[in-house]
Amino acid sequence: MNAAAPLLYITGASSGIGQALAARYAQAGYRLALVARRVDAMQDWANAQGLGPDRCRVFEADMANIDSAVAAGRRCLNDMGVPDVVVASAGQSIGMDTTEREDLDVMAHTLALNNVGTAAAFHPFLAGMKQRGSGTLVGVASVAAIRGLPGHGAYCASKAGVVAYCESLRGELRGSGVAVVTIVPGYVATPLTAHNTYTMPFLMTPEAFAERAFAAIAAQTSYRVIPWQMGVAAKLLRVLPNPLFDRLLSGRGRKKRRSELPPG
Repeated sequence: MNAAAPLLYITGASSGIGQALAARYAQAGYRLALVARRVDAMQDWANAQGLGPDRCRVFEADMANIDSAVAAGRRCLNDMGVPDVVVASAGQSIGMDTTEREDLDVMAHTLALNNVGTAAAFHPFLAGMKQRGSGTLVGVASVAAIRGLPGHGAYCASKAGVVAYCESLRGELRGSGVAVVTIVPGYVATPLTAHNTYTMPFLMTPEAFAERAFAAIAAQTSYRVIPWQMGVAAKLLRVLPNPLFDRLLSGRGRKKRRSELPPG
């Protein structure tokens, strides 16, 4: 393995945004440390991309489980060294109804994966990055962080948490040489959005998103909404008075709950 090439460590690389970002970094010549629950499927993808063991390793982890997530990071440290870029993109987006007991479990798992999983992705590498004096930590949030959407309580809460957590971490690491970048996607055509029953303005392909995210991460931009049009729309929604915001979303389709999704 060419240890001179920069190293990307990325969670949630088995589909959607994570996979598109992994492909973009491979194109840029990075070595890849890919983290996924489905190791065989992840390895098949790497093989299909022509990424042999000299360019890519796959690490198994359940990012909703702290010990599993941290262990994957430590295996990467042992096998490949301290990454140059860490992207925490593992996440889930499932609708919830607080009147349903089973949906409290959905919320607990969403927060464990989307929030604690982000911190657990960063944790193993912080000491090494600080000692080296360089590195970039990337949290993947969502425009759903800007305002709460009906039926999206778990997802909106988790992504608002990613934004706040990354902002806190950025302040903690000021002056260390380690940058924290918060990427805020709008609507991207991935498995997470495939079952949405409502309009998704400015819908992007994963590849188009990855190209813009790659540039923002390389520039170590602290906060970037992609596409920019969604950033403008989100800011407008943020300043709407609550009664007007509530009226605007009245009757809007809700994200499907787990029991409403097809199996698999």
